[in-house]
Amino acid sequence: MSNEPNSKVNDPPQKGSLMEILLTSLRLGLTSFGGPVAHLAYFKDEYVDKKKWLDDKLYADIIAVCQFLPGPASSQVGISIGMLRGGIPGGILSFLGFTVPSVLVLIIFALVYQTFDLEGAVFINSLKIVAVAVVLHALIGMGRNLAPDFPRMLMAIGAAGLMLIYPNAWIQILTIVIGGIIGYILFRNKAENKISDFKFNLTRKVGIISFSTLAGLLILLPVLNSMFNSQYLNLIDIFFRVGSIVFGGGHVVLPMIEREVVPTGLVTPDQFLAGYGMAQAVPGPLFTFASYLGTVMLGTTGGIVATVAMFLPSFLLVMSALPFLNVLRGNEKFQSVLMGVNATVVGILLAAFYDPVFTSGINTGRDFFLALLLFFMLFRMKLPAWMIVILGVIAGYLLQLLP
Repeated sequence: MSNEPNSKVNDPPQKGSLMEILLTSLRLGLTSFGGPVAHLAYFKDEYVDKKKWLDDKLYADIIAVCQFLPGPASSQVGISIGMLRGGIPGGILSFLGFTVPSVLVLIIFALVYQTFDLEGAVFINSLKIVAVAVVLHALIGMGRNLAPDFPRMLMAIGAAGLMLIYPNAWIQILTIVIGGIIGYILFRNKAENKISDFKFNLTRKVGIISFSTLAGLLILLPVLNSMFNSQYLNLIDIFFRVGSIVFGGGHVVLPMIEREVVPTGLVTPDQFLAGYGMAQAVPGPLFTFASYLGTVMLGTTGGIVATVAMFLPSFLLVMSALPFLNVLRGNEKFQSVLMGVNATVVGILLAAFYDPVFTSGINTGRDFFLALLLFFMLFRMKLPAWMIVILGVIAGYLLQLLP
């Protein structure tokens, strides 16, 4: 039987103009509220249904491989589609259009926060309560998807215990490694193997060079950071490392970065949670939280440097993985390791929900009531996160009027 029809369906689409890629992604960056799942729905409507740059099958395959990678899955899907349409320049422009609006808002918010000394204001306290509701909602959704059975629930609880008893970044990395090993042992026979092939226009040579660059920077940056007393080099080291090893999407950035910047005094707990709450109110990827943190630490330049360092691993990972997509997706061992890693990610997020999110955000009975109300709106009423931010701030001020 001939495979020619399938080959035609799965070939990369024709290239388009770079300006079209930029404007399309910019429109998505201005309107894509609601987190990674919502982003993927927006992408499908724009890129698959309206623009017809790729078909449903190719879109699903790209989503699948991006879910396997550390980093922001929705951003990586957007980068991949941009590369399909316009090569590596198309991937860069797709990223810029989708990400820059959120980056600008969060940098401005950080500057306003510092200029007017908003720490302790009702507005900031309300954002911290919003973070409680949003993280709990994300935790429940991730638990259902990534730890749906008894073994993975137990792995999640164990990971949370390790992080709560020994709260540091190295224990978090060790927890992820242990999760991968356990996943390989327990889930080798449970990995899905119904995978169909498709072609991609990046060569395996590009993939090898990209992965070598990623690995080299992961080794080199900590060495350089220890040799030179540079605040910017320290900033790059932190955010590049986090962007390279965070599995599970934007919400998992919270515990990983928190262990890096709060205990070391680079930002205060209140600054951290205020920015995280504000990040819920803007469209685009949650990884732009790095833009806010970099600005708090080292001004506008720090915000830009942190953003580049945070997202550079996503580019390198996409270019590393896509040329080998068929091999990765057909490898049951790789899939089983990822199942274990994802379960531990749920536990890491659970630990972060307790400290610093809950312990810093909930100080009174009124705070707890507002958090429950906002969670109900997210969980049952299905209101988008940006609306929860607005309602949370309004409700915070109204509660202050009560005797």
